[in-house]
Order: sequence, then structure tokens, then C-alpha cells
Amino acid sequence: MSAPGAMALLAPMLGTVGLVDRIVFVVAALVILTGAVGVVLSRNPVHAALMLVLTLFGVAVLFVEQQANFLAAVQVIVYAGAIVVLFLFVIMFLGVDRQENLAEEPLKAQRPLAVGLMVLALAGFVALIVLGHWSVGAHSVAGAARDQKGGDVAALGRSVFTTYLFPFEATAALLVIAVVGAVVLARRPQQGGPPELDDGDSDADEADAATEEEVVS
Repeated sequence: MSAPGAMALLAPMLGTVGLVDRIVFVVAALVILTGAVGVVLSRNPVHAALMLVLTLFGVAVLFVEQQANFLAAVQVIVYAGAIVVLFLFVIMFLGVDRQENLAEEPLKAQRPLAVGLMVLALAGFVALIVLGHWSVGAHSVAGAARDQKGGDVAALGRSVFTTYLFPFEATAALLVIAVVGAVVLARRPQQGGPPELDDGDSDADEADAATEEEVVS
């Protein structure tokens, strides 16, 4: 999509907001992009998780800008809090100081398959933007943002537990499966059995036993 076309799509939206709103949007977008790049480029898994927290906080700011205060609170409490803590728990459980041999592939052809899926997803994303005018999306999928029966939280709850019940439950199941799989992989014994510990303690014990025998004799 060309730059004039993108500006034409954003012109109606930018024309209804003030200068402060634009500044907040630009700053939050930069924070989100910085965190996303940090997640990909960080070599330390803990640093990558912390950069993910930065991205989630930026998304929460955008929710506040859209007057979706409940979603902003959920973004901070659930995602930046509970979900990232879960990630850190799994990272610490697996061990952050363990080096992996990138030359070995447990699953054959996983890297070419990953590249192919990434290219396919990117092509679909670009097609949705160019052909389907999917750049901004619908203003709301659950109805009006305000003055609904029972309030905004009730409207969101009705959408989650009716229209989007299956994706909601599928996401919960995937999170549980991911944690269980990480625990199973971490506790799986290595091939050839565990290595014997030889840190000098056995030699010290033998020396002490010999000294005790000499004293007794």
C-alpha cells in the first residue's frame, strides 16, 4: 500500500482527534514496537519476557486512548501480570543458563516449515490490508461501546461467553497444554542416564575415612 493510500485511510480517524491524542498514540506505538523488537532480538529469555511486558503496557495505553478502560485494566492485570509471570515461571523451570545446540534439530525440516508458514501468514496479512481494507477494522464487534444494558463489562462478558466462547476456551486449553508440555520436556531424562557427580566430595570422604581408620588402629 502506498503512503498516500495509507494517509487516505487514516485521515477520517485522525481528523476527529486532537494533538494530545496523536502524541499519545505515536508514543504508545513506539513503545509497542520497541518491546516487540526486543522480544525477538533478546538472547536472554528473561529479558525477552520483560520486553513483552513493555509491549503489553503500550497496548494498555492504546486501550485507554480508545476509552476501553476495562480492557486496559485486564491487559495490565491478566496479561502483563499473570501471563508473563507464567512465562517467567516456565523459563526459570527450564533454566535460563542452559545452552542449546542450534545445529541439532529435534524435528526434521522444522526451520523450512516455520519460514514457509511465516511467509504465508505475511502474504495473507498484506492481502487483507490491500484487498480487504483491513487496516483499521470495525469500531466494535460487541455493539456500542457505551450505554449498553448492564454496562461495558456485561457486554464484553456476553460476547466472550457466547459469540467467542470457543476461541476463549481454546486459548485457555492451549496455555495449559503449553505449560504441561514445558514441564514434561524439562523433566525428561537425558539419553545415557544422568551424569555422575564428581566434584571432589567422594575423594574427601575417602580421605576422612582413611584418617579415621588410622586413628582407630
